[in-house]
Amino acid sequence: MGSLADEVLPLVRTRAGLHRWGAANSYGYSAHEAVARLSEAAQTQPAAEVLAVTQRALASALKASARADDSSGIIGAAIYDLLALHAALATTAPPPAARLVAWMIAFQFDGVVDFFTLDPAAYGPALGDRGMALYRANLAEIATALGPPPTPEEEQASMLERATDPSGWEQQVQDRHTGFVLEWNVRRLAVWDRDIEAIIATHARDRRVAAWFEDTATAFDEIGEIDLAIDWARQATFFDRGHQSVKAAQLWCRLLADHRPGEELAARLAVVERWPTATHADDVRHAARDAWPDHRDCVMDTLRQRPGEAVAFALHTLDDAQLAWDLAHDLDLDYSETGVWHTLAHRYEKLDPVAVVPVQTRQILAHLEYADAQHYRAAARGLAHLRTLTRGTNEAENIEALIRELRETHRRRPRLQQEFTRAGLP
Repeated sequence: MGSLADEVLPLVRTRAGLHRWGAANSYGYSAHEAVARLSEAAQTQPAAEVLAVTQRALASALKASARADDSSGIIGAAIYDLLALHAALATTAPPPAARLVAWMIAFQFDGVVDFFTLDPAAYGPALGDRGMALYRANLAEIATALGPPPTPEEEQASMLERATDPSGWEQQVQDRHTGFVLEWNVRRLAVWDRDIEAIIATHARDRRVAAWFEDTATAFDEIGEIDLAIDWARQATFFDRGHQSVKAAQLWCRLLADHRPGEELAARLAVVERWPTATHADDVRHAARDAWPDHRDCVMDTLRQRPGEAVAFALHTLDDAQLAWDLAHDLDLDYSETGVWHTLAHRYEKLDPVAVVPVQTRQILAHLEYADAQHYRAAARGLAHLRTLTRGTNEAENIEALIRELRETHRRRPRLQQEFTRAGLP
């Protein structure tokens, strides 16, 4: 164990300057290297020895994360990888149940940081029946000491009390965290128990938001109750039209693709009708496979409700610049969709250079609404490109006239004049 510890632990030892973003990212990469080395060691060395080093590495990484600017999430991802490895090693070489339970309780309720969750279901095989009973008893003891959750009236009174006397704030925050961890454990233990009624009660809760329906579907998927998973994912999809339902729709369709492939296409069509986006249309295309031509017109008609999505689908997915150009004009694509217009003009100029001149001219003039070097440079480059694009056409003189006009209109902008000159404009 000594050699593995010597190799790994220096990579996760806390260091100075972690409050700086760059230093925190560098530490995070080192932590991922530690995970990689531990994972390699798990293939060749005794699991119990690797588990001991992994647990020490976790302690160091958690201590470092408490001081770090992990806005990139690199350190957090490494810690979750360490947790997954820890659970796998504990299953392979189970430590004494009482010692593992003590570590799990301390990690969740007495740790140096409180923003990492531990999955008790992942440790079920290592704990066994007796260990799991001991773990539940520890949770029950903590829940008893915490007491029942406050009623809405008590919560309101607590908020008013904090406004006048903040001295109890720290304890209230700790109690909230303890309550959250207990609820998380109840949900995960319901999954471990494969208790259908408990999963519904703990995951769907009062069924007020689509995400809780999706949580229920995910739990049923985890335990292999596929019919229930599909049904709850479908309920989440049609709960409302918000972003949570959009996300749930992907789970619903994935479950159907994996377990009832004959039903996937109908579901994908229902989703694109409910949320007409290029992404959902592409999902239909993939699900339809050879039958896509039979559904193309229907999907395109649906996308016409949202011109930007219709143009993006034709341009990026169907790779049909002519169709995209026609749609943009037929549907009066708003010029505020600058990204779509920019890409469309760039692609369509290969088919008809002169046709894109009005679009690119609007983009150039939009740049000149901003008084900074970056926009000046973009405008100058755009004009130089138009000169090249229209050379030898009837539009060439119009572009030259535009440049002269802009030179005169913005004669008091020396930096703009400089960028025009650098771009080779007259």
